[in-house]
Order: sequence, then structure tokens, then C-alpha cells
Amino acid sequence: MNVIVHPRRGSYRLYFYDGRRVTGTGDVELERTGKGHRPRSYRARLPGKGQVRHVPTKELIAQLRESQVYLTGEDEAFISFLRDLQISWSLLNSCRPCLAADRITPLKKKNAVRYGKEIICMDCARRELRREAGYLGGMGSGSITHLEHLLQEYRDLDRVLATLQPATIETERTIFDRLDAHPVMNTSSLKTLPIPEKLRTASGVEKLMPAQELAVEAGLLKGKDLLVVAATASGKTFIGEMAGVKNVMEKRGAMLFLVPLVALANQKYSRFTERYGEFLDVSLQTGVSRLNLPETRVKARRSLRSAIVVGTYEGIDNQIRMGRKLPKIGTVVIDEVQMLEDEERGHRLDGLIARLRYLAPQAQFLFLSATIGSPNLLAKKLNAALVRYDERPVPLERHLIFTERKEKTAFIKKLVADEYRHTSSRGFRGQTIIFTNARARCHTLADAIGKKAMPYHAGLSAKERREVERRFEKGEIAAVVTTAALAAGVDFPASQVVFDSLAMGIEWLTVQEFTQMMGRAGRPDFHDLGKVVILAEPGATYAKGRGFTEEEIAIRLLKGEMEEVAPVYGMEESSEEYVANAIACGGSMAELGRIGDSMVGITDDMGPLLRKEGYIRRSGDTLDVLPLGRVMAEHFIGVERLDRIRELVRTLDDPLAIVTELECAMPEEA
Repeated sequence: MNVIVHPRRGSYRLYFYDGRRVTGTGDVELERTGKGHRPRSYRARLPGKGQVRHVPTKELIAQLRESQVYLTGEDEAFISFLRDLQISWSLLNSCRPCLAADRITPLKKKNAVRYGKEIICMDCARRELRREAGYLGGMGSGSITHLEHLLQEYRDLDRVLATLQPATIETERTIFDRLDAHPVMNTSSLKTLPIPEKLRTASGVEKLMPAQELAVEAGLLKGKDLLVVAATASGKTFIGEMAGVKNVMEKRGAMLFLVPLVALANQKYSRFTERYGEFLDVSLQTGVSRLNLPETRVKARRSLRSAIVVGTYEGIDNQIRMGRKLPKIGTVVIDEVQMLEDEERGHRLDGLIARLRYLAPQAQFLFLSATIGSPNLLAKKLNAALVRYDERPVPLERHLIFTERKEKTAFIKKLVADEYRHTSSRGFRGQTIIFTNARARCHTLADAIGKKAMPYHAGLSAKERREVERRFEKGEIAAVVTTAALAAGVDFPASQVVFDSLAMGIEWLTVQEFTQMMGRAGRPDFHDLGKVVILAEPGATYAKGRGFTEEEIAIRLLKGEMEEVAPVYGMEESSEEYVANAIACGGSMAELGRIGDSMVGITDDMGPLLRKEGYIRRSGDTLDVLPLGRVMAEHFIGVERLDRIRELVRTLDDPLAIVTELECAMPEEA
């Protein structure tokens, strides 16, 4: 039998332990006598007995002599008592909460967890963790499992509890993981590359970055088509510039540099004009804004006949869908090619790429992305060589905090203020991008943060957005609060990204979208470290029936892997692309099939239905796209949408009523 003695204030708790369980307990006090410390007032429930009773102290001494005695902590009085009676003893490191519940759990390396100033067992740590998580309410089982995994990894309960609505943010405790920066890679000087001297001088670049070096090695300057997948701020834009400007100056044709958003097109236009405007014409093609006001329109050359044409996908595609002839194209750069996965616009980008390949078969195609699932498979579908650079130019810390929605604003204010106080070794103040799920929330958070924060979303005019961009670039503001819809937008040089929400509207972010947004933190020419902070609300959801809560989504996004780009299009998407392709190839049935076959996604054969509805007409081996078919192509709508419009026109006289019925579901350019 083992007797385990646990010192308490003014008394001692005794446990009779057979090596597996506690078979009895006792409580005893010691008093100082002329002979030393001796026991008094001994009460016990002895092994085999059901009741607690007073026991003569001589029986205690007999029990101690017959047993292996352990002390759970150094106690001068009890040790003196044992020595006087020549009873040997040992120290036993045991879990205190277990002792309070009359359990004995010896603490060893494999089950010990730090909690405050003491060490407890893993089981007690788990119980305490679940109790604290319960205060937040609504936390899913997957989230609890994640917290328990953290507990197993860190062996520090305080560190794990720091992620559960902490009173203050201690970043050393809330860190989820750290993505280290790449080791220094020896890269080429531009002077050694076969590029025109004017390009070399105008770019201001002296040495290649690693992703650029890999692209050159893969045949960038030899006209090879490439899919370049590399982290944000790894120099992908200049990959397009090197090939595009080189091809222009060597008379192979103009460069199309295409992006998903107007704001991003404006930024690239400014960059290229500043760099190359002295010796090359640069144009901007972004389509017609829904807010077509003088103050919203960027002053820019708009010709398709320029050496460099920067545009949005829809801006260039609209020219093709109108049947306009493109000039000689030497290079097509598709930036943010992960937009192929976008539910609303992915099919349009897919069709645009196929149409451009048909119209400019000799052009070099460069596809750029920071995040793409199964890039080797996509590269094969695009018939391009894959250049993949997974390393980051600066390290990235990722933090996860579980908190109620009402607490998020206070946390965000502190995160923004702390980051803005920090200055990097390159002399730049820390700035923050805050992603949320609604435009109204952008304004709420920006107002709460104060004068050093500004909202930024598609509802602002181009002039207002440019002012935000200017002030952020100059370091005059500490943060922009934007919607997830602009994740692929303007290239704000932020050191920190904060997620107020993990939804885009009412839909949860995908791993690919999250990775794209997360990658905005940390720039090699500005910062020493990037930070990502997720504020996840346990139990939160933005629409019923979504299956997972926000804190579960947070863990899935942090641990998730992106899926292969393999879109399948329905009737609406297939019909829109069918008529657009027909216009691009002049109605040739053979060429129409070739364009369709080159698309990444799988489309339905819409010919019979469109002929039946009177949108196209076949004459031998040629298709004529009839007026309503051209409406579909030029206005980026499919057969279902057009049928609905025709029905509304027949039944409603008020244009505003028609628009209301359609719920303004036009594609949005931000």
C-alpha cells in the first residue's frame, strides 16, 4: 500500500493508493511537542471501510511504517515527523486538481501541462479548457478538438486559453503557426539577361527575385507559356513586364495585361505609364462603370492600339464580344488567374482566355497567381509550363483568437494601433488591411478605429478609392477596412491582415480565397514580418444551413488545402460563352468547336437550344448570331437571364420595376 501525503493549510490530506486507485482517505493535523512534531485529530475512511471515523494516531503511525510514503510537496513539519520515526519517504509530483477530487495522477513528461504557476495533468487541462470554451457558447466539436491538439502540442493551458476571448492580446500566446521566409537564393542580374536596355533602365530592377529567376529558367524570355504560382510580393508582375515589354520592343506585338478589378487595373496602368510611358504607349481598357461620372473616370489613353494595354477581364472581353478586331498581340498576361474558380466570373475568364488564344495564336501567355489548387493540373489544361515558388519573401505569423462579435472591434483597434506604432528596419510603419463581409461593416469599423482608418469597397467612387490608396501608400493612415470581394484588388503594402469575418457576403471563404487574402501581409521591400490575425466568433454563421460555424471555418481555412480548378458550367454560363465564342470566330462551326475545346471548364452544347429560341441561326457550316444573341454576348448574360428579361419586358412597363425584379444581378467590377 502507498500513502500519499498532500500538505494543505493547517492540515494534511492522506490518500491510500494501491497503484491504480484511491482506496481510502484521511485528514490529520500535526502539533509541536517536546519530542517534536506529532499527529493529532486523525479522521479517516480506511481501505475496506465505508464510513469516516476518528482513528487513534498510533494506527496512523503503524500505517505509515507498513507503507511506501510519498509527499506531494516539501513540508518541513511532516518531514521532521517522519524522520523522528525513521520512516522513509519520497516526493511524488502529482496533479493538484486530481488530488482535490481524490484521484492520484503522477505527473510525467508525457502528461504534464503548465497552468499558471503549477503543473497539472492533461485530463484536468482538457476539462478546464472545455469549461472555458463553454462560456463562449456554440463552439463546435471540431474547434474543441483543435484546441485540444494545441494543448497537446504546447503543453501550456494558458497559451491555449489566450485564444479564447482574451482580456488582452498577447501575440506570443495566440500564434497558430509561423511560415518562415525562404533562404537567400542567388539570382541573376538584369545586365546578364537578353532584354532591351530601355526595359532594364526603365524598370529600376537590378537583380531578379527567386520566382522571377525560376520563370526565366523555364523559358520566360524565349516565348514559353507559363503558369506562375508564387506568394504575394514575390515579383509576379515584373515577370509579365519582362516578357511583355521585350516582345513589344522586338516587334512581336502588344502586351495585354489583364486583371479582375478596375482598381487594380488603374494601379497597373499608373505603374506601367510611369515606367515605360516615355518610349511606349500605355492604354487602359476597363469597360463602362455603372457610376459613369467625370469624377469617377481615370484620365487615361483608351486605345486598343497601344503597345501596352492594361484592362479588366470584362473590359477586353467586351471588345471581343462586340466583334472588334484586336491588334497584333505578342503577350497576354492574365493576373489573378485563380479567378477561374469564381462562381460568377470564372466561366467568363475561361472563355476570354480561349477566345484570346484563338485570336492571338502566336502570343505568349503568362498566367499569374499567388494561390491555386493543384497547379500542375491547371498548367496542363492551360498548356503552360508550371513555375512554382512556395517560399515567402518575408516570414508570416498566423494568429487565431476566438471571441464574441461585440468584442471584435476593441481587439481590432488595439491590433491596428500596435502595428502602426511599429517601424520596420526599412523605415516603414506597420499598416493593416481589415477584411469584413459587408460594406456597412467597413464604415462601422473604420469609424470605430478613428481618423487613421478608412473604408474601401466597391460602393465608393473611383476618386474616393484613389484617395484611400494614396494615403495608405504614403503611410498617412494605419488601416483600410475592405470587403472580401476586393481580396484580389489593389496592392496595399500592408504588414498585417486582420479578418473580422471569414465570409464573403453570406458565403464562407474558400481556402483559395483565404490564402489569397492572407498573402497580402508582409512585403519584402517594406516589412520584416507579416502578421495574420483571425477573430473567429464561436457559433457564428451568416446564413442558416451553412453547416459550419465561424470558428470551425477558421481552423479549416488555416489547415486546408486548395482544390483542383475544375469548373463545370450550367446552362446560363454555357450559353453566354457559346455566343461569345461564336462572335469571336466569325460563326465558323469548326473554329467554334476548337475554342470550346480549349476551355478549362466543361460546357454544355447550347447550339440546339439557342437555335430553337431564335438567338442564333445556322447556315451550312456557319452560325449567324442574331440580335438577341448579340445582346447575350455584349451584356454578359446567358439564356436563362435573357429569357427572364424578355418575360419582364412583356409584363412590366416601368424600367425600375424590371431592374428591381432582376435584383440588379449584374457582374460587379470594384
